[in-house]
Amino acid sequence: MNPNLNMSPVSIRKDAENLAHGFAELLADARQLAATISLGSHGRRRAGVGEEFWQYRTAMDTDSIRDIDWRRSARSDAHFVRQQEWQNTQSVHIWADRCASMGFRSDDALPLKMMRANVLALALSILLAKAGEKVGLMDLPDSARQGIGHVDKLASALVQTSPEQDFGVPPKKDMKQGQKAVFISDFLGDWDMIFESLSHAAHQNVDGYIMQVLDPVEQHFPFKGRTVLLSMNGHQKFETLRAQSLREEYQERLIERKAALQQLSKRTGWRYSCVLTNAPATPQLLWLYQALGGKV
Repeated sequence: MNPNLNMSPVSIRKDAENLAHGFAELLADARQLAATISLGSHGRRRAGVGEEFWQYRTAMDTDSIRDIDWRRSARSDAHFVRQQEWQNTQSVHIWADRCASMGFRSDDALPLKMMRANVLALALSILLAKAGEKVGLMDLPDSARQGIGHVDKLASALVQTSPEQDFGVPPKKDMKQGQKAVFISDFLGDWDMIFESLSHAAHQNVDGYIMQVLDPVEQHFPFKGRTVLLSMNGHQKFETLRAQSLREEYQERLIERKAALQQLSKRTGWRYSCVLTNAPATPQLLWLYQALGGKV
């Protein structure tokens, strides 16, 4: 349940409308964020059967005569073979939670959690597409695809929200062993449902990356006195006269949730990070990109 104190119904509705019609803004923000990360080779460079030239190597007895580069060999006493770069294309599936709880921010100067998640997801997609990887969204039936042109379709899907659902649960998408799955959410909903969905991915032997996005108010619970806690879609409401008395219990539960995500990640060999919306987005994107094997 989000401490929705500083936002009027008009403000909440405006944010929801901005998200629904924010395709151009999302795409621009994601491209700008992606541009802050220097695109590297994404860790895929080694000898193989790709089409791009990598280096020359000295010919061996097992090499065919037609593989020898005679022009390069003419400049030396040895024979040389052109070695091509091996292209091991990755398939990366991304889930950015767009349910009601992600539409929260404690201050108008902060981005909505949903907007931060969407920008990170799309900026990461841009970097992966430029690196030649296949990328897709878990809540789309399509397979992950290559090509920077695919990014527009992802952006169009990311601005579609689910305001009727309080908290998001990762989709149970079928993936292949060795593929990669990125989950971006506040992960504040029903733990049994979240655990079941994450376990579904883990049992497929995919590499998982969990990023928990929180508003600073959700991290610190700074309330005192009379406080009304209202879920983003208004379905749940809780009022207390002494909010400070709940702080310790709230923070204990948040610590437990983080620990559960960390334990799942440790048990499956996945990676976990918790970030706040008042922190810069660039280091958060850099963590995701480098965790996936990107080089800068």
